[in-house]
Amino acid sequence: MIIFKSINKLKNQVNFKANVGFVPTMGSLHKGHISLIKISKKKCNKTLVSIFVNPSQFNKSNDYKKYPRNLKNDLKILKKLKVDYVLVPSIKDIYKKKNQMKIKLKKKDKVLCSKYRPGHFEGVLGVISIFLKNIKAKFMFLGNKDFQQVFIIRKYLEKKFKTKIINCKTIRFKNSFPYSSRNNFLSKKNFNNGILISDILKKFHNQIINDFSRVKEIKNITNKISKKCSRIEYLEIRNKNNLGKNINKKNFKIFIAYYFGNVRLIDNF
Repeated sequence: MIIFKSINKLKNQVNFKANVGFVPTMGSLHKGHISLIKISKKKCNKTLVSIFVNPSQFNKSNDYKKYPRNLKNDLKILKKLKVDYVLVPSIKDIYKKKNQMKIKLKKKDKVLCSKYRPGHFEGVLGVISIFLKNIKAKFMFLGNKDFQQVFIIRKYLEKKFKTKIINCKTIRFKNSFPYSSRNNFLSKKNFNNGILISDILKKFHNQIINDFSRVKEIKNITNKISKKCSRIEYLEIRNKNNLGKNINKKNFKIFIAYYFGNVRLIDNF
């Protein structure tokens, strides 16, 4: 496993013609990340993992400071997985030119997380575009837990680069609560309540598939979930193809963002 701290060194030393898979992460690796890495290793000759906590995608500086970091443990996990390359760039290395970061969302895309976290996806798009300009990987692997993020990256960046985006299924604890780096902040009680919330959403999703008229019960579901957490930021049913509100039995998806104290979590079914 070769560790690069400079994106230029990586670009100069890695042969990207050799079918390289790229897994971008913010570290604090969990089973969701591990699943993406394993898929990359199966599909590609070489796998590159980046670890970079991107300050521009945090709309609260305190949230950025508190984001879980454990580089030593992350590198241990990656070595065990026999990852070929790891990129751990500095903020200065990524943000050499400020104009690289100017990607604006269209008004119709400012829904769900982008409505409540202004500047978040602009920050994500900025850093991913910098990565893809320099990392000529054949595939980039992203998890469906961050469904809106994958949608936004596809919409704004996929045609600009040759790297093909592969979205992979959400990895869940006991087929319920999704793995997330932020789960590290949860008490046992809140973790168990997270499981209950995911179970409620999963059941609701299945009920809608069986009887689409049950979408009208979203207020009852909101009331149920609000008893299990500190507050719900949003709970919406949208079209998974364009995130619009024109939904039917085949295209609907349930999206949620909620809090346990100061810990913000998202999920979708």
